[in-house]
Amino acid sequence: MKRKVLILGSTGSIGKNCLDVVRANPEKLQVVGLAAQSNVGELAAQIKEFKPKKAAIVHEVAWKELKALVHPSTRLFAGPHGAAELVEALKPDVVVSAIVGAAGLIPALTAIKQGIRVALANKEPLVMAGSIMMAAARKHCAQLLPIDSEHSAIWQCLNGEPRERVNKLILTASGGPFLRATAAEIKKVTVAQALKHPRWKMGRKITIDSSTMMNKGLEVIEARWLYNMPAERIEVVIHPQSIIHSMVEFVDTSIMAQIGLPDMRVPIAYALSYPDRWPAPRLAPLSLADVGRLDFFPPDTKRFPCLRLAYEALRRGGVVPAALNAANEVAVEEFLAGNILYIDIPRIIEKTMDKIPDARTVTLGAVIEADVAARAHAHALCRGRRRI
Repeated sequence: MKRKVLILGSTGSIGKNCLDVVRANPEKLQVVGLAAQSNVGELAAQIKEFKPKKAAIVHEVAWKELKALVHPSTRLFAGPHGAAELVEALKPDVVVSAIVGAAGLIPALTAIKQGIRVALANKEPLVMAGSIMMAAARKHCAQLLPIDSEHSAIWQCLNGEPRERVNKLILTASGGPFLRATAAEIKKVTVAQALKHPRWKMGRKITIDSSTMMNKGLEVIEARWLYNMPAERIEVVIHPQSIIHSMVEFVDTSIMAQIGLPDMRVPIAYALSYPDRWPAPRLAPLSLADVGRLDFFPPDTKRFPCLRLAYEALRRGGVVPAALNAANEVAVEEFLAGNILYIDIPRIIEKTMDKIPDARTVTLGAVIEADVAARAHAHALCRGRRRI
């Protein structure tokens, strides 16, 4: 029987790769739903090809345009709650959660509360509300499976290993486009430069996060919740070749690594096939002889303070990670729009984190309140950039 798949964020890089995995496994996977932010043309083409029963688009204005392009048999949802309504209406076997930013929280949580397997690609839900997400997963017996290459690597290395045997998790990072840039060069970074990732082809927001190393910081917070591991036992190491996707060190000092060419279709296919592992005839195998060498060194948190701020947010706990995430989303958006400098991004995040009071009890309401307050403060800082 085919697994019924709902893809939230189908027009983004993860969504497109997910659809490629479906194309490679038509006898095993069926797309029953698609959701996108605002890319009407791309979503309409996907609906035409995969013929899902239902689809959703966040921007209500785009809904009318989409409705005119697709067959009347496809039911369309619209608005900020459309993706969550799509989850409830379809009740698929798997929900691929790939909506960028805080907007992915409620749809992912909705799927978890329905006991649906969630293949998680967007980091923000666990960063914002990790304790809530994991508690809901336990209560409703929902599987939360990572699609991120780093977390998929850790998940595969931990397969069958009791947690008491684990000493620490080691997340690898490519270092992004400014790995060897000086502090003076980083001050002059342009949007075009920041969007040139040396290894991965990703969306604009995540590419900027990778360049600042906030992406790795968010992964550290994710790892704390996915694997119930404290901050001091989660390490980040720079690995420019992006061949080792992450590692686990065990109590006997053995280190297990997951290795492969950088291609997001591999972790996506593993999450969709689990507990099976399907052949991938379309993907090139890794030749270690061709790679030649693998380099590793520690990250420089002075040049890349966003990683330090993520660890700080994790240690402070409460709603501080939600504030960190919100401020980062605003700062990246403003940088991409040309309204602030690249070096303003960590400054805005730090000042916003300092402004938001800790919440001892983490409820969904407290998380959303912190998200709203942090965005307002970050926007105010961006408007008064000269005083940052």
